[in-house]
Amino acid sequence: MHKLLKFRYFLTLLILFSCGESAQKKSDSSIDTESSNETEIEVDSNEKTILFFGDSLTAGMGLEPEKAFPALIQARLDSLGMNYTVINSGLSGETTASGKNRLNWVLNQSADIFILELGANDGLRGIPLSETRKNLQFIIDSVWEKNPKTKIIMAGMQIPPNMGPEYTKEFKTIFPDLAEKNELLLIPFLLEGVAGEPELNQADGIHPTIEGHKIVSENTWAVLKELVE
Repeated sequence: MHKLLKFRYFLTLLILFSCGESAQKKSDSSIDTESSNETEIEVDSNEKTILFFGDSLTAGMGLEPEKAFPALIQARLDSLGMNYTVINSGLSGETTASGKNRLNWVLNQSADIFILELGANDGLRGIPLSETRKNLQFIIDSVWEKNPKTKIIMAGMQIPPNMGPEYTKEFKTIFPDLAEKNELLLIPFLLEGVAGEPELNQADGIHPTIEGHKIVSENTWAVLKELVE
């Protein structure tokens, strides 16, 4: 019997936004872009699928794919003998608007669990919060339109106070508000214990190191385990 490769990785490289440039280029502090690579695999029809839909935090920018937190989740599931395939559909530089635009393609892959990790780039670029809310709600609705049985986990996000205290505070509330409204499980803050810790982030101060991704994996598992155990 042949071995199945269970982890799928979708990573798209477009442009690398440099950090620390002038305030006129808000996109420079976004979660940056990487190049496209899709691996075809064979999947056991009895396996369930967990699809991570996000930006470069999900894609694991700056690291080998197997070091990013979705791959660490796959390794944990395998170690526990759980029959799940993890699909990493993270795209660096993704905003909620661009995520909405590529969603139909992503949803060609069925998902039993859909982990929604988008919004950080919206906040770093100062995109109107009403637009971010609207786009995230659209994604949630579209996932359920495709498969009403899919369970969705919302990954909460926070941003530095660069855009002012009012914007920063309201941004933080988007994720718990949508989780409550749609009765989703919520990861309160995906980067809890990692954000603001220099030794756990790469030189850009935004993207976690290998050790940082281990903590992000634990933050994710604390919520995901409710659906898989």
